[in-house]
Amino acid sequence: MIFAPEALAAYWRRIGIAAPSEPDRAALAAIVAAHTARIPFEGLDPLMGRAVDLAPDALAAKLLTGGRGGFCFEHNLILKSALEAVGFIVTGLAARVLWYAPPGTVTPRTHMALLVDLPGGPAIVDAGFGGNVLTGVLDLVADIEQKTPHEPFRLIRDGDYWVQQVSIAGEWLPTYRFTLEPQAEIDYQLPSWYMSTSPKSHFVFGLTCSITPPGRRLALRNFDYSIHHSGGATERRRLGSAAEICDVIEREIGIAIPDRSALCRRIDEGLS
Repeated sequence: MIFAPEALAAYWRRIGIAAPSEPDRAALAAIVAAHTARIPFEGLDPLMGRAVDLAPDALAAKLLTGGRGGFCFEHNLILKSALEAVGFIVTGLAARVLWYAPPGTVTPRTHMALLVDLPGGPAIVDAGFGGNVLTGVLDLVADIEQKTPHEPFRLIRDGDYWVQQVSIAGEWLPTYRFTLEPQAEIDYQLPSWYMSTSPKSHFVFGLTCSITPPGRRLALRNFDYSIHHSGGATERRRLGSAAEICDVIEREIGIAIPDRSALCRRIDEGLS
């Protein structure tokens, strides 16, 4: 995916850092941390009956200059393009989400992650996993706890798969599993369409928004709003109205709602 120079310039402005001069691990970590802190995760378009458009111009207009966020394909296609523009070698991957899935469940490959070649070996980055997004860089090594700007993560092997896990309150929980099979950009069109249009998709029947600034994870799911403090307590609020939800989306998560009254009506129709 090729972004115009003005779109790449908008990306660096959006995440608040300058384009790095060298494609090294420190630069990669800085980009991922800034991206996840500044560009929200959200599924407002599917909730409002609009399929997500993965064309470069649409992604730039929505996430880079429109004050919006997006879901995994939007985030990681933009991140991949920006990384390649500064000299990183990046491979798109497909993953099966395990978060909240009962053990043994075979889930479809509806998530996108990235493999980045580094001098010290390959690493995983992913700016699009919602409230538990990876805010750092994971070396592609098994069974090693790895620090990130937020919680510890690790990768384990399961046959041909790698499984990503996050440590929450001392318990290792699986987020998704993946192979290293390279994916072409066209391979993401079908799962993106499914996740943004299928009545079985949680983005279509429920409201999801999050942002991960330093030291916190802010997550909104329907009427439930949580602020998770790194290494500390979790604040939980049950929101009482569509207007209150929209206030949180705009003022705390930082998303520019394109049509607030329409979103309020959709919320009032019911979420699940």
